[in-house]
Amino acid sequence: MIIVGAGIVGMSAAYFLSQAGWHVTVLDAEAPAAGATGAADGAVSVASKKAGPLMTLAVAGADLYRRLSKQGVLTDEFVSRPTFVVATEKHELPLLERHAAQLREAGVSLRDLGKQDLDQVLGAVAPGAMAAIEVQGDGHAIGYKVVERFRRIGSFIVKRNSAVGGLWYRAGRVVGVETQHGHEPADAVLIAAGRGSASFLGAKDVIRPRKGQLIITERGEGRMPLFPGPLMSCRYLLSKGIQPGAGESRSRSFGLVIDPLQTGQFLIGGTREDSADGGSTDVEAVRKLLSEAVSLAPALASLRVLRVFAGIRAATRDGLPIVGLLAAHDNVWIATGFEGDGICLGPLIGQVCQQLICGEPLDVDISALSPKRFPEAIAA
Repeated sequence: MIIVGAGIVGMSAAYFLSQAGWHVTVLDAEAPAAGATGAADGAVSVASKKAGPLMTLAVAGADLYRRLSKQGVLTDEFVSRPTFVVATEKHELPLLERHAAQLREAGVSLRDLGKQDLDQVLGAVAPGAMAAIEVQGDGHAIGYKVVERFRRIGSFIVKRNSAVGGLWYRAGRVVGVETQHGHEPADAVLIAAGRGSASFLGAKDVIRPRKGQLIITERGEGRMPLFPGPLMSCRYLLSKGIQPGAGESRSRSFGLVIDPLQTGQFLIGGTREDSADGGSTDVEAVRKLLSEAVSLAPALASLRVLRVFAGIRAATRDGLPIVGLLAAHDNVWIATGFEGDGICLGPLIGQVCQQLICGEPLDVDISALSPKRFPEAIAA
């Protein structure tokens, strides 16, 4: 079995497939977690998902993290915590109510927080908040640490600096992949290469680059009130298209999340930009994010910014990942296009890929993620 891509999806699949008895080799053009997985914020978040397949899968993904943590597979790599979705303006209250109803319908436990409740739970953190929902059961996992854990405990091979140029055929059937170092034979292939997966599809615009800029502050060290989980503004729901409303240009939007890290620092994000330039950040975006963050949590103004960075995620044309068998083959599967949801869904999709490849019943419904919805892209 060859897996193309050593991000969180590919390495999760490698772990579960090796546990099922497959001899697995993971090939990556660079190194494990060198792409979007290594630049992610680590949110295992149901609160940030749009109602429908993604929200349902996120609930299952968070549940799997908890099970793997209890089983010792991801012990200390997953931290359970709530997310607070906050409304600071009157026109955001209907958005908050609608999102809360959708989360409850998906079976998510919530607590409604009015102004008095907010003062007790968040205190001086967000004095301008009008209302919030506490989304229980969310969590945090650092992507590259999860990848490293699977690498250490899994019985599979990882080959770095092994760019895959295409599939290797014999008598019209895929028998492996072509790499910069030669052919790698395999009975089956899973393509989990993020943006690099696009070259294996028959249409160029199905996978698109989506850039995100993030900010890391210094440690609060008593200057910042403590709060028990990330704050997510209602504007985030708009920026991600989770709730309808008047937003910014589709090519660039902003959605505020303030995440208290275990180090005592704060992660502030982020942007969603149609751009492949992952090596650059810009003052305008940083200024806007910081302004919104300080408006929600004024005590942040006392902290210095230590780092600003950007990453590129693989997005799809319709906003849903692509997971399943490529119709042109009977032994080539694909799992890509997770955009900002890869950390949350990574282990779950890795397990789903194992079940697909082994011909086992699936624990979750992934029919909405089928590659067949892009008929022009499945003939690769």
